[in-house]
Amino acid sequence: MKANILIIEDNEQNIYLVTFLLEKNGYRVMQARDGREGIALARRSKPDLILLDIQLPFMDGYAVAHELRQNGELGNIPIVAVTSYAMSGDRERVLAAGCTGYIEKPINPETFAAEIQQYLLTSKTKHVQEVHND
Repeated sequence: MKANILIIEDNEQNIYLVTFLLEKNGYRVMQARDGREGIALARRSKPDLILLDIQLPFMDGYAVAHELRQNGELGNIPIVAVTSYAMSGDRERVLAAGCTGYIEKPINPETFAAEIQQYLLTSKTKHVQEVHND
């Protein structure tokens, strides 16, 4: 069974492209247009993965990632920043905010689904290891 993925993104073209690529690969996609909506949808749906833009209205992606990490039910969901921020230090700042990973925009349609799959596999492996360690 393919994963449920939440996209938190305000750019319609990016939403369309990411949704198209994910659905083409069998994923179920939910969409939120800003950080507050994304947090609310994450709480309701408990997705398997969150794709998070950093430049969002109302609440930037750093604040969204931080808030999601503070929620016990959502704290282990992988959050991947999908952002045009590509300057020195941006990746580190995204990871420090609580994101699991980082994909630069513009995304590469040829490799995007494989990148997403890696984050999902890493998350499942980590979860299995945590269960066995308890």
